[in-house]
Amino acid sequence: MQKKAIYKPLLFTTTIRSPRRVKGLLNVLSQFDGKILSNALAGKIMGEIIKYGLYRPTKGVTIEIERKWGAKRISEKSTIGIELLSDKEALRLLEKNPQDHKEAGFERGWPSRFATIFDFAKELGFVYFWIREPIKFSKIGLRLAHSIKIKIKENNILVAEPHPEFEQQAFLNALAKSQRNNPFVRVLNENVPLVLLLKVIKKLNADKNFNNAGISKLELPLVIYWKDNDTEKLYLRIKKLRKNFGYSPSWETISDICRDEIMQGQDIKRSNKSIMVDYPDEFIRKMRLTGLISLRGGGRFIDINRNEQKKVNYVLKKYSKYKKYDTEKKYFKYISAIDKNLISFEGKQVTVRERDKFLVEWTRIYSWKQIKLEMLNLARKRLSRDDILKYLSNPIRLEFLTALAIKTKFPDIEVIPNYPVDDEGLPTSTAGGVGDKGDIECYEDVNGVLLEVTMSEGRIQTMMEVWPIARHLEEFSKDAKNSMCYFVAPSIFKDSIRQIEFVREKDNLFILPKTIKEFLDYIDSEEKLYHVLSV
Repeated sequence: MQKKAIYKPLLFTTTIRSPRRVKGLLNVLSQFDGKILSNALAGKIMGEIIKYGLYRPTKGVTIEIERKWGAKRISEKSTIGIELLSDKEALRLLEKNPQDHKEAGFERGWPSRFATIFDFAKELGFVYFWIREPIKFSKIGLRLAHSIKIKIKENNILVAEPHPEFEQQAFLNALAKSQRNNPFVRVLNENVPLVLLLKVIKKLNADKNFNNAGISKLELPLVIYWKDNDTEKLYLRIKKLRKNFGYSPSWETISDICRDEIMQGQDIKRSNKSIMVDYPDEFIRKMRLTGLISLRGGGRFIDINRNEQKKVNYVLKKYSKYKKYDTEKKYFKYISAIDKNLISFEGKQVTVRERDKFLVEWTRIYSWKQIKLEMLNLARKRLSRDDILKYLSNPIRLEFLTALAIKTKFPDIEVIPNYPVDDEGLPTSTAGGVGDKGDIECYEDVNGVLLEVTMSEGRIQTMMEVWPIARHLEEFSKDAKNSMCYFVAPSIFKDSIRQIEFVREKDNLFILPKTIKEFLDYIDSEEKLYHVLSV
């Protein structure tokens, strides 16, 4: 029996935080596209996901498995590789880690874990599945799955080459349509969260009494708890809140509004931290996947990305009014349909001068001490607690901080990061190796310095990073009288050094590998970024 639908706050799954992990999971599942799903097959697919390192149980992990899992998982890199587990190793982990987990329609255990992991992709229209029915990918789901090229190379090494340019289109296509009371979740709340957010921000920004910076992060729980699509009423409630408490209401004030006023006491007990921190953080992460949302005021405000105003206008015009669906299949057909108009709009192009200006502004916000600390945290695999940086994945954060570090220590150098940015200059994804461009291009007088940064380490670093870097440097050298490249990573693998030396001897390309710490120490002590090769 299905549970009775009730009003609930919007709780985006934390099972899948990274779009790259979604792509990796979908890529594995796409191997079973068209197969009839059974509980046995669901368990088998979970074994494949474990083989690929996309799900990592904790019990029964041998030293050999630990060695194969030495590299980070697909969710955390722009270029990744791991060594696949054997069938025997995957089976061992399945047996050693029985899942005490139950999802409706699936057997308790690993089949239910399968449903939990893929439910978010199903709800967004990427893949449809149900017991005793064929696994069916949508066109946009297959495109997303195949936008990460997974190859098996020598020694059973898995290599994944993500292409970030399609991620934003796929998630925007889904979240622009995603309805709260869709048949997959069965809640009584009736709105499209992205549309509700954009509309209330527009109303707040149009109010001359406010700061034109969007909605405060402290006010987001009202959006998350809101029961309907009455944006005017929500705007007026936030306006009253600001009149009484300004922009800094207490956690207790907001939590009481959500619990007592909006939910009228008809919700389960939730902690103030969940309401004020955990739910808004995950909400922001998901909304930023669309590319339509910017962070302002040091992360205290969420606003419309004005570089994408055409897309925002289209979303509000097209999806403010929507049809409701009474079956999962009908809703899946609706949300999975590709809106070619939506993904065809091009955002405002950010010039080199504008990018440089953004960097200067961010160096006024982040001191050299802060930049250095955050980069060292990346090297040590520590989480960021910064109100803005925590929303950037590790690879994106490393590119952003590296560009800031150079601009801070060498303010007169022209620094051109190739990652896409929002209207605040914050990167929305990694540079991604588009064309033959590297991550960050710098010009110091007649000298050109290319920066290539990665979070990859070990053998995968050697296999996946050096050859593309050589290609990027060769192309970059055409625009600079003298050129070189810094290759920056948490650690430098010994085989990477050998490969770099080979490239130097064979192609006369000067690549200087440095750990994050070594690079920071170097630019902290040198007067020039360009390094003259010692003969």
